[in-house]
Amino acid sequence: DIIGIENIVVVQNKIDKVSKEGSKENYHQIKEFLEGSVAEDAPIIPISAQQEVNIDALTKTIDEEIPTPERDLESEPKMLVARSFDINKPGTDIDKIKGSVLGGSLVKGKLEEGEKIEIRPGVREDGKWNSVETEVEKILHGGQPVKEGTPGGLLAVETSLDPALSKSDGLAGNVLGKKGEVPETTNKVEIDVELMEELVGSDEGEEIENIKKGEPLMVNIGTGKSAGAVTGLGKTVEIDLKMPICAEEGDRVALSRQIGSRWRLIGHGEIVSTQ
Repeated sequence: DIIGIENIVVVQNKIDKVSKEGSKENYHQIKEFLEGSVAEDAPIIPISAQQEVNIDALTKTIDEEIPTPERDLESEPKMLVARSFDINKPGTDIDKIKGSVLGGSLVKGKLEEGEKIEIRPGVREDGKWNSVETEVEKILHGGQPVKEGTPGGLLAVETSLDPALSKSDGLAGNVLGKKGEVPETTNKVEIDVELMEELVGSDEGEEIENIKKGEPLMVNIGTGKSAGAVTGLGKTVEIDLKMPICAEEGDRVALSRQIGSRWRLIGHGEIVSTQ
């Protein structure tokens, strides 16, 4: 409901782990859970991914129920970095060391081998965040090397960056694009917010209170996130962020509030300004 998805296929996995009666019971539990949501009438496909049971029915249903989105191949490339890796094994000879590998989704444009790229917000040095420039050494799609990456699915992009930067998801949450074409980073966002009616997973149906000036919130944009404090309230919500994010007007965001010891989702919205 939050992100406006209308075409949905629900996958009931691991049917090989329960009896036929157990699978039917789980099916009814899923139907009950989806009741009242946009997915209430969505088809539910029972499968076993490990045993490859009913995969043909799943792919057929996805093809029928979910139209293939149009891909924007003309815009400058923009990739949301979800993971980053150092793929070198301990003891690798210096002349055989591979650069940082970034994994994520290309949301628009094309990314080509040999292209000069920029990564933002980048890395923090001496208390300041600096963008990083590098070059695409190799692109993998579905585990296979390709000369050009396009939207749809996940990409792995090997770069010429020091692999120490990408170790343990060190570059996750960044935005990658062509040098000079990546959106500017910002420490302040103005968001058109829509709060949810109640907390997700709350047994008592706990209502969500209105946002208050000065309260801390967690802002998730794409694969990036940053905590911040509310500095302005009106038709929109203004938030000063502790860590810069790479965002544009029109980007969708998720907002979380700290309840107890956890950040809990309370709403969503759209960025109307990054100044």
